[in-house]
Amino acid sequence: MKKLVNDPSDYVDEMLDGMTAAYPDRLRRLDGTKVLVRADGPVDGKVAIVSGGGSGHEPTHAGYIGDGMLDGAASGEVFTSPTANELNEMIQACDAGEGVLCVVKNYEGDVMNFDTAAEMAEMEDIDVAQVVVNDDVAVEDSLYTSGRRGVCGTILVHKAVGAKAAAGGSLDEVQAVGEKVIDNVRTMGMALTSCITPEKGEETFDLGDDEIELGIGIHGEPGTERTDMMTADEVAEHLTENVLSDLEVEAGEEVVTIVNGMGGTPLSELFIVNRKVQELLDDRGIETWDAWVGDYMTSLDMMGCSVTVCRVDDELKDLLDADVDTPALKD
Repeated sequence: MKKLVNDPSDYVDEMLDGMTAAYPDRLRRLDGTKVLVRADGPVDGKVAIVSGGGSGHEPTHAGYIGDGMLDGAASGEVFTSPTANELNEMIQACDAGEGVLCVVKNYEGDVMNFDTAAEMAEMEDIDVAQVVVNDDVAVEDSLYTSGRRGVCGTILVHKAVGAKAAAGGSLDEVQAVGEKVIDNVRTMGMALTSCITPEKGEETFDLGDDEIELGIGIHGEPGTERTDMMTADEVAEHLTENVLSDLEVEAGEEVVTIVNGMGGTPLSELFIVNRKVQELLDDRGIETWDAWVGDYMTSLDMMGCSVTVCRVDDELKDLLDADVDTPALKD
């Protein structure tokens, strides 16, 4: 398979160098690590927000570093958790004395390494809290998790906690906002094709031209159900109905939706899916306060999409609407 790579073993290093070269006034790389932090950080008087995980999900996570979102992001190798040592270095580099909130996706490697990093940082008298995102309704347990996986709903957590921190919230207050989003967000995804990792150079699972996978994760793992090709409306209905059933949104409530591309899907097709998602919500009397469409959390070059729905109240609307300025997300 054709890819724009040099040596696959240099994939993540060269990507991070390319990001800092593109945004030298915004991003700084910690020496000897795969960690990017705010070029102007640590920011005095503010709780720091950090996240991280395996590479291959861009623009997650480093694309969301900046005003109103993250202070730092650690990148592991493709689909592999960052090490505890690098996560600890990130926490220490971002702390400005007000504490650090770690936003963790629910994968065993991420959870274990963030827990270890937090213990290491606390030995240096840094206050550390965390929230664990588990928004994927497709599975209760998976190859990589105990409990539900953390997927695209993580972006809304980043946005809300980042806004709360920027507004001067305490570590406890910022953590509470993160938990509130997690309690109110659900996601389900599907794939038209497998992704291809740089090291392997071939598809991670076999999928026929007339087949799709429902309930996929973001690490190239197969879904929970393989079925014949479906129309865009049928895909949108399957994903949305599963998400709404789990979230139990009622008529008259307001939501934010995300139709997220998995990395290889044209934006035009995502808008077609969004059209049906909004029709389904309207039919149920559910009000869409805001609708996001685009690539927010990907799986390399996989073709497919996910649908995220998050119930919002006045507090969450204010936070999700607050000023933000990052490479991947701006006002």
